[in-house]
Amino acid sequence: MNSHEIIRAGQRVIGIEAAAVAALETRIDDTFAAAAERLLACEGRVVVTGMGKSGHIGGKIAATLASTGTPAFFVHPGEASHGDLGMITPQDVVLALSNSGETGEILTILPLLKRLGVPLIAMTGKPESTLARRADVHMDVGVELEACPLELAPTSSTTACLAMGDALAIALLEARNFTAEDFARSHPGGSLGRRLLVTVADIMHTGDALPLVDDDAALRDALLEMTSKGLGMTGVTDGNGRLAGLFTDGDLRRTLDRDIDIKQATIAEFMTRSPKTVTADMLAAEAVRLLETHRIGGGALMVVDADNRPIGALNMQDLLRAGVI
Repeated sequence: MNSHEIIRAGQRVIGIEAAAVAALETRIDDTFAAAAERLLACEGRVVVTGMGKSGHIGGKIAATLASTGTPAFFVHPGEASHGDLGMITPQDVVLALSNSGETGEILTILPLLKRLGVPLIAMTGKPESTLARRADVHMDVGVELEACPLELAPTSSTTACLAMGDALAIALLEARNFTAEDFARSHPGGSLGRRLLVTVADIMHTGDALPLVDDDAALRDALLEMTSKGLGMTGVTDGNGRLAGLFTDGDLRRTLDRDIDIKQATIAEFMTRSPKTVTADMLAAEAVRLLETHRIGGGALMVVDADNRPIGALNMQDLLRAGVI
């Protein structure tokens, strides 16, 4: 095959699989709703099972369900007959995947599932198959054509099954009012979890590490405070302890461009008045958005309480270390 023929082959596969997925839209009907309602009513967990390629798809569907608010796990049907069936309880719901609907390893465990009284939802490509007929709810994910020209390798059929599983998971997510914060709680180690769970309070510098000077302080003293605290800034407070301004490395560079006497100058002459601030309970991601929106150079931010009194400070390096950028 030349490169043109290879490209055509790839395009043909995408076209066939796209058509298979598009055909599922008309099957999002009362049967789909019945399956979703069974899963919503589940007091235990959703147990997904399938052999071969269907098993790989089942593993992904179980993972998607679990991460979107529906507790789920995958059980290999071959292993279920050798002890793993004990993982399934009467409070669970089984979601079985089989394109043919005649997978022997799944059919073997059906009587045991019935004896437990476990509801069975099946996804097959054959509505007249044994698995489809024995299921409490059958979802038709059949396709007209596999993308494999030999009609042997599961391609369109597995894609359709995966898409239907995603449709179920997202429908359940919406029915449960599952939020981005809920999602983050199950992904605390990922970048999304860090963006949605880390607050300003988690990363800000406080106490003796907080750079602060009074508004009548000499510029020289403010520079010493900045140097000793190492955050590239210092907050400036008024006589009542409220934040009056902020002086940063950027302000220092602009100050040095002027003809001034550093020994005589006071910080109030050169500080940025009414700087942008954040609160301790804000998400760190909101602080990032504030820096980006207002193009705050150096990423210097003071953290204030309800009375505008400084309680913390952070900069871009803190946000980078926290993994929210």
